[in-house]
Amino acid sequence: MQHDEDVDNHGRHAAGRSARPHASRHAHRRRRAGGLVATALVAAGTTLLVATAPTGALATDAPAAPVALPEPAAPAYATIPLYLEGLTTMPGGRRVPLAVGTDATFLAGTHVVDPAASTLARAVAGSTTDEDGASVTAAAAVAGQQRAWLAEGTVPGAGGPYEDMARAALLDLHALQLPDGAAVAAWSEKWRYVWPRDASFVAVALARTGHVDDALEILAFLDRVQSPDGSFQARYLPDGSGPPDGRGVQTDGTGWAMWASGLVLAEVDDPDERAATAEQLLPLVQRSVRHAVALVGVDGLPPASPDYWEVPEDALTLGTVAPLVAGLQQASVVLEAAGDHALARSAFDASIRSKVGTIRAFGPTGFARYATGGHADAASAFLMPPFVTSAVPGVEDAWRASATTMVRPANGLAPGAGWRDDGVSWTPQTSLYAWVAAEDGDAELADGWLSFLDTHRTPSGSLPEKVLADGSPAAVAPLGWSAACVLLALDALGS
Repeated sequence: MQHDEDVDNHGRHAAGRSARPHASRHAHRRRRAGGLVATALVAAGTTLLVATAPTGALATDAPAAPVALPEPAAPAYATIPLYLEGLTTMPGGRRVPLAVGTDATFLAGTHVVDPAASTLARAVAGSTTDEDGASVTAAAAVAGQQRAWLAEGTVPGAGGPYEDMARAALLDLHALQLPDGAAVAAWSEKWRYVWPRDASFVAVALARTGHVDDALEILAFLDRVQSPDGSFQARYLPDGSGPPDGRGVQTDGTGWAMWASGLVLAEVDDPDERAATAEQLLPLVQRSVRHAVALVGVDGLPPASPDYWEVPEDALTLGTVAPLVAGLQQASVVLEAAGDHALARSAFDASIRSKVGTIRAFGPTGFARYATGGHADAASAFLMPPFVTSAVPGVEDAWRASATTMVRPANGLAPGAGWRDDGVSWTPQTSLYAWVAAEDGDAELADGWLSFLDTHRTPSGSLPEKVLADGSPAAVAPLGWSAACVLLALDALGS
């Protein structure tokens, strides 16, 4: 088992074969003891023994003495610290992480730490300064800016049980987006980069909550860092100067950029603004489509590439091809709106070709992680609305079944059934499933996962990346991808 510090962002294992799907954790073992056949079903650390009479045993035979079987070893669940409780914004726009145990008091309706709390503490101790009054005034100004930003859009779920979580998620996304459009995944050092995948989800969440301009700034950042051939590196430095390391190209980034462009454009109602927005998105989408069309080729399937698991792959994964299907569908809409009808037709044709190829390759496996087979994977969600315009035949059953194989002790989800068995729930996948359930009209299912997420926030109210087997929030907080999916799920439930 890899140490948590060797796992970078959203459950992403460091490069290596240890992240490959392992043999199923649900195994049937048969033991013969004193003329009895004992069947042990081992699942999630529980052993059920069922004794049956052997074939041909006489009724007069004396029962064999019971044999004590050893208790199964306790699962080796991961112990991972919570790196940060959250993020606050100071005067001048400076972002300051909240250390674990901060017990921050925010100004009402904001994520601005109330300086009056510390001023009061010093006053009780008989020590105050003129700077205390100045800091209170400056903090109030930042708080006013945050309230004004919230008022420009909507808080999904307002008036319901998840309003506080939604408000916190919005403020966290606002803090994680830098002035030039760089939407970093989280604020901890190893996560303070822009993943095209995460940024795309954030852009859609901001657009659907009334912050289209912020969403367009994020897509403009992706436009600036995209390679001329339409590909994307795994992640980028927030100043846009390039990737921080040699992880290389990840194909799904191209798909996610196209997908996000289409869904952001869908939030622009005014015809003139819509045409202008499509024109603004045109270079990003054109480069992406040309690259994607070349990738999917004749059979509709791209070459193998790392996906959101962030490990080297030599076999095609569902997490690579599904975003291309979704992205090409949305790209054709953007291109039509911008007047590039020929490329729009090419994108649409490629989306059909890729969708058919995906059904042929992954359908027989039950839409498992690999076209060659394997375990259920959270990427099955990417073949459901809101990612594709209509669910791929057979995928809804596979998606629903996948959750039972991915559930973890705290009742959140892992990225896939083949993920390492460390007891950790991942909020990106749990919130993703909440959103898909909401879009699928299953409010009860969506509510269950939203309740899990709400219950396991940090003391400062942010969504962490992970939840341990004992229910403790762990790793980085806030995480932009999770915050985005929570907002999108609540928006879908309210529509």
